[in-house]
Amino acid sequence: MNTPLIFRQLFDADSSTYTYLLADPDTKEAVLIDPVFEQHLRDRALLEELDLKLLYTLDTHCHADHVTGAWLMQQATGSKIGISGRYGEMLSGADALLDHGDVVKFGSRSLEVRATPGHTDGCVTFVLDDQSMAFTGDCLLIRSAGRCDFQQGNASTMYESITEQIFSLPDDCLVWPAHDYSGRTVSSVKEEKLYNPRIGGEADERDFVGYMDNLGLPHPKKIDIAIPANCICGRTEDGTMPVIATWGPVRQTYSGIKEIEPQWVAENLDQVHVLDVRGVEEFNDDLGHIHGAQLVPLHELEQRVGDVSTDQPVVTVCKSGRRSGQASIILKKKGITEVASMRGGMLKWNQSDLPVARD
Repeated sequence: MNTPLIFRQLFDADSSTYTYLLADPDTKEAVLIDPVFEQHLRDRALLEELDLKLLYTLDTHCHADHVTGAWLMQQATGSKIGISGRYGEMLSGADALLDHGDVVKFGSRSLEVRATPGHTDGCVTFVLDDQSMAFTGDCLLIRSAGRCDFQQGNASTMYESITEQIFSLPDDCLVWPAHDYSGRTVSSVKEEKLYNPRIGGEADERDFVGYMDNLGLPHPKKIDIAIPANCICGRTEDGTMPVIATWGPVRQTYSGIKEIEPQWVAENLDQVHVLDVRGVEEFNDDLGHIHGAQLVPLHELEQRVGDVSTDQPVVTVCKSGRRSGQASIILKKKGITEVASMRGGMLKWNQSDLPVARD
């Protein structure tokens, strides 16, 4: 019996891309399939919050509609980049050039690589070790299939890939595609065999090729940016990592809240404006407050944003870091961009034996 799996399906709304996180709960070793450049902070925060060690980022193919986040993850976590080696000399920067039959291990679990070209020459499907899940990229989609009209695409090749490499999996194997444009999240091999309008039912190769060759789709809007960037695994032009904030070591949580540690705040009080958003009765309670903090209760903040000094970056504070997180969102909506919530609030401040004031 296989070890249980940590599994998350993530979504990028701009490109309708699914990213998949799989991890062994015992070893905490993980892989990330089809990461999106713009979602790097979200994905990295999830890894940190689940205490996972990322071994690999795996791209199902060289995407034309978004830039991969593989290089960013490599720089941030030390993970390796895996993608098909069939792209040859057009590709650089990958650590593992994958091909049919290769196995990617994470903890006691693994993914089998199946070559499924047709959308591009280098498309692969990743199949979980117990064949309960298949990550099909742009080959087989939910009630659809990836286009074959650019990047060496070929409908006959894709027909062979789907019928021989994906439809040969157990009927109850779940199909997790790289994209869906209608809000569908998952299918199964059996469903697609029966109901896929392009290749399901009694469709033969002529039916499929005829369908695919007459889609008449416009080219992806990001193709001129995405393909060159993905050929170098998403490495930035100047080779530098984007930063959340330049004024301090701000991190972003999986929920999207920007946070900063109490210890840093204590050491840099003269460089920030501390905004306490607790109630008036809490300001001088057992937890006390940070010397020099401005008190504006959260329920008054929207009406009193003009009272908040923006000469320095704003650090919002409450008891636990929850209300201050909402305060940071309110300030950002009001146009104050240099803002972060103090992680753990006054509880963590006190636990760290940092100085408190009481008026």
